[in-house]
Amino acid sequence: MKNLILFTGLFIFNLLPSYAQQPDLTTYFEHSGGKRTPRYQETIEYCKSLDNASPLISYQTFGVSPQGRDLPLLIIDQQGNSSAQAVKKSGNIVLMIQACIHPGESDGKDAGFLLIRDLITRPELSKLLDHVTLLFIPVINVDGHERFGPYNRINQNGPEEMGWRTTAQNLNLNRDFMKADAPEMQAWLALFNEWLPDFFVDCHATDGADYQYVITYALETLGTMESGLSDWTAGTCEPFLTQEMAKAGMPIFPYVQFRRWHDPRSGLINKAAPPMLSQGYAAVQNRPGLLIESHMLKPYDVRVRANAELFKIVMQLLNREHQQLRKLVESADRITASPGFRAGEYPVSWTESLSDSVMVDFAGFDYTIDTSDLSGGLWFRYDNTRPVTWKLPMFIHSAVDQKVKLPEAYVIPPEWGELIRRLKLHGVQMHTIQKEMKVKASVYRFRNVKWQSRSYEGRIKASYLVEDSIQMMIIPAGSVIVDMNQRTARVIAHLLEPTSPDSYASWGFFNAIFEQKEYFESYVMEKEARKMLAKDPLLKAEFEKKRASDPDFSQDSYAILGWFYSKTPWMDSRFNVYPVGRILDRKTVDQLLVQISSKTY
Repeated sequence: MKNLILFTGLFIFNLLPSYAQQPDLTTYFEHSGGKRTPRYQETIEYCKSLDNASPLISYQTFGVSPQGRDLPLLIIDQQGNSSAQAVKKSGNIVLMIQACIHPGESDGKDAGFLLIRDLITRPELSKLLDHVTLLFIPVINVDGHERFGPYNRINQNGPEEMGWRTTAQNLNLNRDFMKADAPEMQAWLALFNEWLPDFFVDCHATDGADYQYVITYALETLGTMESGLSDWTAGTCEPFLTQEMAKAGMPIFPYVQFRRWHDPRSGLINKAAPPMLSQGYAAVQNRPGLLIESHMLKPYDVRVRANAELFKIVMQLLNREHQQLRKLVESADRITASPGFRAGEYPVSWTESLSDSVMVDFAGFDYTIDTSDLSGGLWFRYDNTRPVTWKLPMFIHSAVDQKVKLPEAYVIPPEWGELIRRLKLHGVQMHTIQKEMKVKASVYRFRNVKWQSRSYEGRIKASYLVEDSIQMMIIPAGSVIVDMNQRTARVIAHLLEPTSPDSYASWGFFNAIFEQKEYFESYVMEKEARKMLAKDPLLKAEFEKKRASDPDFSQDSYAILGWFYSKTPWMDSRFNVYPVGRILDRKTVDQLLVQISSKTY
């Protein structure tokens, strides 16, 4: 806590010159001539220097990494507010910028330090804090940051040394926003849901082809957010950012995804981000997110300064649009929590659409495609001395891949307590049942379950088909009711609907339910199967049809006996049954909430 009473914003800024003159706030990046980025300890020391330099800045930590390092956070507020409650009361909107989720891509960290230093030392920039409170995370992947060396990014032009892409547990944090396996991500989710920033920026450096742009970007403009937010992002935010960066002599372009990898002439695709990625996660939380991708082949100092310029332009936009954005965010939260949100079918996955395109100018470099005499593959050779602007087709729409009819509430039994804990990290509210109850619910059964052949982000992902049925579900004491009448309904749907690619089921949290635990002996089932055939002509006809249509089945004695076993009452009734129930009727949910002695998280 600083020993300073803050009277007014004007008084604070009158103090700035005296504060700014005390320490040397030249960044490590600047001291190196734009060639190096600071290590973790130097990063923390500079954060503390900023904190000491100005009453507008508060240095805090929001968690601890597996290797014991603090996760750093800088809060910059014109009134010196440093808590979510105080900032909300002030009327400011909140901008969160994070860097070094992939620490080899450190551009955003050094750009953020330049921005914050300039905010407190250049009076002409003070207006950027008029209606905006800035949260800056210089490094979120702190352990990966300290796997430091010159050989961590073969495709990248600087800095001279950098961190490693993944955490100490070898997890990619930018695939972890939904499943939240990493302690760092769990801490981040708690921070995000404490502050609920109105706008989010995540900083990266890209791989891929060579082209002229220093910065490419992604914004969720394809309808994955509530329509008001999507329209504002596409119609107000994106044009402002592109126009102002062009005026600054730093033209930007949408995130480059070619129809054929490395090949610009093949055309460009634009598609919605899944919520396991940062800007996709912000979208399902009803917040616009900007993904910044610096071009890895541009000099490091050029990339950093372009990021810093884009940060300033984002703050200009948010100051101009603070009232409108606040209204749209609050409206999106209300709409998501309303019955109307569940009236139709909700898309839980998207794919690119190649049915429609527009022609765009793309500033690239000329290139040739040869067949390598070494590898036999295609060898793309770019010539950055020969800039060229192509007219290329850009496929600007996404298509819905999977959609579901959402329930009024979900029911999660207490034995799945780890899932319940992780839902709380996402800001999900729920009610605990104190005694066993029975309720009519929609229950999924899985079939054709398959697993990926290798691990992905520490998990063996599952794929399957689901069948829905209505049945009476016994709800044990300690179960939770997750009412969809809340602002996090989009997050809940993506986590609990199995057909979502980012659901707990898809990520393998429920793999145990796909394992049969009781089996039969063949000498028992040989007798039992004959009894069943003699007793039930319909069963006999079904068996003959199955045997005639499936040659593999007809030649597999154990599969045949297993088929009969599955028709007996001895078969495990919970095998391949999703343990999370779906209550479809609003009246039933309301009655449950009245009847139970609930505890709200």
